[in-house]
Order: sequence, then structure tokens, then C-alpha cells
Amino acid sequence: MIKPTKSLAADLTTLLLLLCALTLAGALAWSVSDGLVVTAILVGCGLAAVIVMSGAISLTPEDTRAESTERTLRVATNTLGHLRGGLTVENARAICALLLPETSAAGIAITDTQTVLAYEGALETPFMPGTLNAKPTREVLESRRMETFVSVDQESQDVRRFSIGNRRPGHAFGIIVPLLVQDRAVGTIKLYYRRDLDIDRTQLAIAEGLGTLLSTQLSSLELDRQAELAARAEIKALQAQINPHFLFNTLNTIASFTRTNPTKARDLLREFSAFYRSTLESSEKTLISLSQELEQTRRYLKIEKARFGENRIVESEHMEPGCEDLPVPSFLVQPIVENAVRHAMRDEGALHVDVQVATDGDDILIAVADDGLGMDKDVADRLLAEATEQHEQSGGGSRGTGMALRNVADRIERFYGQGSGVEIVSKPGEGTCVTLRLANARERLASAPRA
Repeated sequence: MIKPTKSLAADLTTLLLLLCALTLAGALAWSVSDGLVVTAILVGCGLAAVIVMSGAISLTPEDTRAESTERTLRVATNTLGHLRGGLTVENARAICALLLPETSAAGIAITDTQTVLAYEGALETPFMPGTLNAKPTREVLESRRMETFVSVDQESQDVRRFSIGNRRPGHAFGIIVPLLVQDRAVGTIKLYYRRDLDIDRTQLAIAEGLGTLLSTQLSSLELDRQAELAARAEIKALQAQINPHFLFNTLNTIASFTRTNPTKARDLLREFSAFYRSTLESSEKTLISLSQELEQTRRYLKIEKARFGENRIVESEHMEPGCEDLPVPSFLVQPIVENAVRHAMRDEGALHVDVQVATDGDDILIAVADDGLGMDKDVADRLLAEATEQHEQSGGGSRGTGMALRNVADRIERFYGQGSGVEIVSKPGEGTCVTLRLANARERLASAPRA
């Protein structure tokens, strides 16, 4: 952001040169019409000089705008980086130090709704970091409108509004701008000046622009936070939908082994404890690694094999090297595998479940295939419909399956964007393959921390 006073001066100079050119052009026309050759020559020379000067000045705005745009983008990028942790003392201090050189202010402060968080500058003010907000700051927070102020001395509070020409020693003049998130004031930014004459329309525009910039970034981060909370709520809702029947069935299985095979019961209890510990930890995270998700899926299958019999479920897993660290939403694969166990298993024989992970261009595909009962196309399409639109006559099991798949589809679309989704290919009596497409996931994988 270039010092706007220079831009304003350039605009005023251009305006003055334009007026001079018009005046000289009129004088030239008058001189020629009256036959005043010498006068016409002198006026013509003056007009030429004005035209040259105007041309020279007109060359600078493009460079000025380019530099201004570059600096504005840099400031926006840097402030966003500091605001990711919210409006904290450390972040406010860094932002004040960043913004002060971009203004003509002698000092700059950021507050929250209660106290001054940070101050940067050489100008003395009684309202340093840690002090309670002064009355005018509280009024700006309440009104959500930008105001000017004058700081009188160490004993008094900031007095809102000042009179031009009031230059008594000890005064510091300034501007207070509210920081708004969804039309709610969460803090202010305050710019201090040594003289009232330092505050002009340009400085008011700068202050308002900085307030808008920080407010927009805070609002964006708040939306991200709410989206993350919504995603966690969805995970918890999925847990509530999946866990009850699994919990009771597992406890009954462990109880039966305590009589026939106490050692296996202890091992199964430890596995079940690890499964639920991981479930609770995952519910507090937005993303986990794909290897963690598959490890949790293997725990689930181990418990189900103890329930149905070791030979009733045969699992296999094929992962393309390098995909282990891919960040994915938790409960991405396990609900699909659970659907296969709950709905695809025949009364007799083994159910084979194969999980495959492979890249497809910039995308990553996760496929869960089984050789179970399968379904016709109408049922598969219904399972991908909105959970709230599931038909009651489809029964509790099918409805639960649709809810789980819809939840998975919604979350991968949220995290991986357009082009992501779920595909079901199934044939009665032959089995089902559910494929998750994670659009542009290889870019996330490239930036993911390695385990």
C-alpha cells in the first residue's frame, strides 16, 4: 500500500496542469485571432511545456498502481497468516508492527472487546497493552462505526471527535475502526497521529480499508472454524448411528468368550479398548492419515471376525506406495466396510472384503469391494440419495446404510471439493464395489507431513 498522500498529490498536480492547459489554449486562440504573433508563440511554448509535463506525470500512475497492488496483496497475505490463530495478543502485536509502516500514523493499536491487545509506535498513550478499552473504543464497539478521537493526558480517557486546529501540547489524535465478524464487533484497530492535520480523507480511507481487510479475514477464518465444527458434529452423528449396535454385539461376543476362551476374551477386550480410544481421538480431529483410518478398519474387522468366526470374513488390502500419509476425514473407510459386513454377508460361506487405494491422475481413489449379496441399480441409487429422503419402507438396515454413505460423500466433497464423490457398482448375487474419488488429493498428499 503506497503512501496515499503521494497519489493524492499526483492527482492534484494533474488537475492543476489540466486547468493551465485549458487556460493557455484559450489564450492561444485569443492571440491568434487578434494577430499577436509574439504572444501566440510564448503561449504556445507554455502550452507545449504543460503537455510534456502532463505526459511525464501520466506515465507514473500505472507503476504506482502496480506497486500499490503488490504491497496491498503482501499486507493482506501477511495479516492473514497472523490471524489464523485468532485475535490474540501475539497476533495483534505482529499485525501492528506489520501495518504501522504502511500508514502515516505515529502509532497503531488493536483491541478486542475488553482490552488493548497490542500497540506499536513512538507516540505516548495511556492505553497500552493490557489496559481496559476507553469509553470511545467501547462506543465504537457498540455502534460498529468508525470514529475519530483525541487523547488528552494520562489521567483522562480518549475523547471522541476533535476539532480541526486543536493542537494543544500533549494531545494525540486518531481514528478508531471496528473489526466486524458477521456484523458483530470483535475488536478495533486504532491509528494515532501527532497532529489533527495529519488526519485527512486519505488517512480515513486507509483506516477504513485496514478495518475492512482485517474484518474480512476474521470472518473468513470464523467460517472455516464453523465448517470444522460442523464436520466434527457430522462425525459424532455418524458415531451415534454406527456405534450402538456394534457396541452391544461386541460386548456380547466378549462375554461369551469369557466362559469358553478367557485368553481370547482378554485379547478381544484390549482390541476393543484400542478401537474405541482411537474412535474418540479421531472425533476430535478434522483429518487423520489414511494409514490410521485403515488401521482402525482392521481393528473393526478383527472384532467382527471374533463375533462371526475367523473364516467368515476374509480381508485384503492393496495401497499404492506413498498414499499412507494422505489426510482424510475420519470414518471414511470403516463405515463402508461395516456396511458390507452388515448387509452383504450370506448365511453361509466367507465374505471377501478388499480395500484398494490408487492414484488416478491428480485424484486418489479408495475402493471397497466385496463378493456378497449385492443389490440392483435402484437400491444402489437410493443409497446415494439424501439421508432425509430415505424411504421408510426400505427398512432400518438400508436406511442406515444410506445415511452412512451420504455422510461420507458430503465430507469428502467438503474436504476435497468439486469432482469428489461416491460411486456404487453392484450386481445381485455377485457383490458390490463402493469407490471414493478424492479430487486433487495428490496435491494434499504432497504437502502432508510424513509419519
